[in-house]
Amino acid sequence: MSQGKNGLTYADAGVDIDAGNALVDRIKPAAKRTARSGVMAGLGGFGALFDLKDAGYKDPILVAATDGVGTKLRIAIDTGNVDTIGIDLVAMCVNDLVCQGAEPLLFLDYFATGKLELDSATRIINGIAAGCEQSGCALIGGETAEMPGMYSEGDFDLAGFAVGAMERGADLPVDVKAGDVLLGLGSNGVHSNGYSLVRKLVEVSGLGWDATCPWDDSQTLGAALLAPTRLYVKQVLDAIRAGGVHALAHITGGGLTENLPRVLPDDLGATIDLGAWDLPPVFKWLAATGGMEEAEILKTFNCGIGMILVVDEAEAEALTKVLEAAGETVTKLGAITTTPGVAYEGSLL
Repeated sequence: MSQGKNGLTYADAGVDIDAGNALVDRIKPAAKRTARSGVMAGLGGFGALFDLKDAGYKDPILVAATDGVGTKLRIAIDTGNVDTIGIDLVAMCVNDLVCQGAEPLLFLDYFATGKLELDSATRIINGIAAGCEQSGCALIGGETAEMPGMYSEGDFDLAGFAVGAMERGADLPVDVKAGDVLLGLGSNGVHSNGYSLVRKLVEVSGLGWDATCPWDDSQTLGAALLAPTRLYVKQVLDAIRAGGVHALAHITGGGLTENLPRVLPDDLGATIDLGAWDLPPVFKWLAATGGMEEAEILKTFNCGIGMILVVDEAEAEALTKVLEAAGETVTKLGAITTTPGVAYEGSLL
């Protein structure tokens, strides 16, 4: 082949194809650990294949979800602590899927950066694989985009794509009625929503990411705020299979106030007893730092409740035992009512 006069290469423009190939080789063992029934090929092809029949489905309906991590990425980038941000990415997708009654089966990621740094990228994608392992879905593909000029040095962005399945007729929500009980599953922090406000509040506090965490002096503030989003998939699927689950609400952006109504009929609402659980210290600190009103906290953060199950009253006790056996902290929050919207009793602050 002839050579141009200046001999410029793709690498001269800032894109290192060899680094991309090296990354695929590095992450193959992590992806292999997520293999499950239905996976038909490894990484590297132009597309990823999955056999629903081999996964045990007879008449499946597919469910798809996509999401990112949001500005929580900024803390991970600024602190260099990128090991668990991939878990957040998976959780934001598969926790939504399971709310439809679907079992997550496969996951693909999109990782974009200005310059591919192998060590950092490997840590990020290992985190994605860890999230897939914990939720029982296979990491079967993805895309690494090196885009010089689009991202500042060290910056990156993530997007995730999950596909799940359920047998026809098993979709949620279903049969939600007045008197159904609300069971809340505990969160382990802010999860992956509201971080633009979180970062603003940290700025107001005058603390740096490396400062001692005000509510937990065993770690830094940055590390505490990077606690990964909890994965509820396997526990919730156990509850669905036990029977009596009518709906599920993943408490993300919009908090309890906005997310629970998404799974309720227009003519129904809910009453939640704010005295049923203790507001975790991280939210108390955020509220105090910003002088936030309780209503604002409830429609911004999960406030310690990461997932809500709407269950038949007669099955509430049995389902609580199923969830507790799976390691969940379960709180009876309240009940479904005939008044639309979410009404709160008591106080968190």
